Amino acid sequence: MMKTQSAECLLDAPSGPVADVFRIDQTHAPVVCEPTIHAPAAQESRLYYGWVIVPLAMLAMVANSPGQTLGISIFNEPIRQSLNLSHSQLGAAYTLGTLLGAIPIMYIGALMDRYGLRRSLLGLLSLFCVACLMTGAAQNWWTLMVAFCLLRMLGPGALSLVSSSILPFWFDRRLGTVEGIRSLGHAGSMALIPAVNLWLVSEFGWRGAYLFFGIGIWSVLFPVYWILFRNRPEDVGQKIDGGSVAPKAHANSPVKPAYHTVSEHDFTLQETLRTFAFWVAALGTAAFGLVHTALFFCLVPIYQERGLTEVHAATSMMTFAISMAVMQFIGGVLADRMKSPPLMAIGLAGTALGIVTLFFATHPLTAIAASVMMGATLGIHSGAVQPLWARYFGRLHLGKIRGMLTTMCIALSSLGPLIAGTVRDFTGSFDIAMWIFVAIPLPLAILSWFATAPAPATTPC
Repeated sequence: MMKTQSAECLLDAPSGPVADVFRIDQTHAPVVCEPTIHAPAAQESRLYYGWVIVPLAMLAMVANSPGQTLGISIFNEPIRQSLNLSHSQLGAAYTLGTLLGAIPIMYIGALMDRYGLRRSLLGLLSLFCVACLMTGAAQNWWTLMVAFCLLRMLGPGALSLVSSSILPFWFDRRLGTVEGIRSLGHAGSMALIPAVNLWLVSEFGWRGAYLFFGIGIWSVLFPVYWILFRNRPEDVGQKIDGGSVAPKAHANSPVKPAYHTVSEHDFTLQETLRTFAFWVAALGTAAFGLVHTALFFCLVPIYQERGLTEVHAATSMMTFAISMAVMQFIGGVLADRMKSPPLMAIGLAGTALGIVTLFFATHPLTAIAASVMMGATLGIHSGAVQPLWARYFGRLHLGKIRGMLTTMCIALSSLGPLIAGTVRDFTGSFDIAMWIFVAIPLPLAILSWFATAPAPATTPC
């Protein structure tokens, strides 16, 4: 029941040392948690606990690697041969599984807003490890499709969503920088996981590799998150940014530029979907997913068409990851010092240029240059857009908003291999598909220049 606008009630309060108290008002559902602090001694610590959270967010990004296209692609041929599937059947299982896995992500984001990041992270990590075990036990096309669905939904979908939603609750002024640091985990996994997967499949087979992932990831990370992870600074008696800035500015405080602080207006999902900035930033992010998923899924045959080898493809993959890692960090630092739209535009336009370079690559050095260009421009865009969601739309409904974004990205990424494979089957080469991938980011690069922070919707008195 609600007696006044500030009435409080205990809803779904978690057990343990921190009790979440949900506040209800006349405009929002019970979504804001204000924990009761049981560890005041933490206030005296010089270490800001947010710096403990940063590597935990990175680990959540790395942990979903077995469900990423880059990780799965190493197992494609052993899986196909083991289950007696054709190339088209394997591609169909992956595409359908990815599409079905994208549907629940927005609902998972809503659950994150309701139950908190810690509960969500522990639950999703456990379910993802179960999905790895199920993948290793797949016996036919149908069970493989279900396994792909769960891997894509719980790994690149849900775990990535949680990882990307953690740091806005701990950082404001330096959000772009720490998001750049977090992204190093993804880039590092891109550089290392293919080699690790090759070793695992050669030693234990693809079934043994996924058994290793399922047991190993849970055994290592679940205890770490259970012991160390906290939802927000208030849980340990601290303030956002270590007390250097408050999450809400006082009325007499000087107004900071929008790109340096989280929005003081918390947009609902419905309000967010009515903004120009959301659709430009979301479609730009999804365009990277579509293009890069297609290129990586078909990377070896694309290189072979140009007289290059599997070794050249592996080398380009590593240089892509390294350049992306460097530029994600630089892009995050720049996003703390300038507005995001120009960086987003540069990233999208540069990706188109990188694909053109790859199209004409007949020498290994040209292919490496293309991979460096595509990795760097993805890094610039990612570094700029990661802090944008909290800074433009606030934190209160961040799970739903980012859940919507993740659903779009995963769904569109599944179309990339389908486009590339269909073009290859009908024309005998990937050339037309590559020009399609050149064209996709260009209009979004132009629109990104105008994706400024939206003004809160005004309601009549």
